[in-house]
Amino acid sequence: MKFGICNEIFKDWSLEDTFAFAKKAGYDFVEIAPFTIAKNVTEISTAERARIRALAAKVGIGISGLHWVLVQTEGIYLTHPDAAVRGRTSDYFVALVDCCADLGGTRIVVGSPKQRNLMDGVTYDQAWAFATEVFRAAVKRAEERGVVLCFEPLAPSETDFVNTAAEGRRFAAQFASRAMSIILDVKAMSSEGTPIPQIIQESAGKFEYFHANDPNLKGPGFGDMDFAPIAAALRDAGYDGTVSVEVFNFDEGPEVIATKSRENLRQAFGE
Repeated sequence: MKFGICNEIFKDWSLEDTFAFAKKAGYDFVEIAPFTIAKNVTEISTAERARIRALAAKVGIGISGLHWVLVQTEGIYLTHPDAAVRGRTSDYFVALVDCCADLGGTRIVVGSPKQRNLMDGVTYDQAWAFATEVFRAAVKRAEERGVVLCFEPLAPSETDFVNTAAEGRRFAAQFASRAMSIILDVKAMSSEGTPIPQIIQESAGKFEYFHANDPNLKGPGFGDMDFAPIAAALRDAGYDGTVSVEVFNFDEGPEVIATKSRENLRQAFGE
């Protein structure tokens, strides 16, 4: 397994400094939130993408992919009843695939609860069909560019559309494509009521990314969650992808969050 960290933790840092610190702290990858670069991914020029990719290569760290992909976008919605909105959303996901590949990334995490909640008058089955339609073009482009879209099951407190890993697996399976899968996230899984190692076991071979965090919104090891059984479950599931640190509470500051999270993961994984 490889280890990564999300770049929005390093608020107001340059990407060059972020890459350098992440490398020094022992990470293999940085995961990029596009809104930290531009409001819309289409505003990130080809030259800028090449520059960012070169910055990472210069310090010897990889870019795993993208997440928080719809933050600050406008007029984008996965389950909207208006076909024109869904069309824009479909086009945007194709653009995200191209940006991810241009940066050298291979995974796109699709959480975006505020852009997938059921709207008034839309049933769950309709929302399912709408979201499926939205992703089709992006999945095709992802197949061409070596990228995997990872749909993220999220807690009911965040969204009312796809709340469990089982639902996420069912959603991804309908595409029958190596370019569509799910991500497992510790904070999100903790809402299911099923032991996290069991969810990992049931999802073996059917997830392509993993977020390490604590239900308290901080990094792995900053709360009560025991990561040793999670590490063991990932190994038992044959997962050899990236375990990426994602946090939502930045109180400790980027240096402490990055360094301590990596130390805690080393301990949990027996490195």
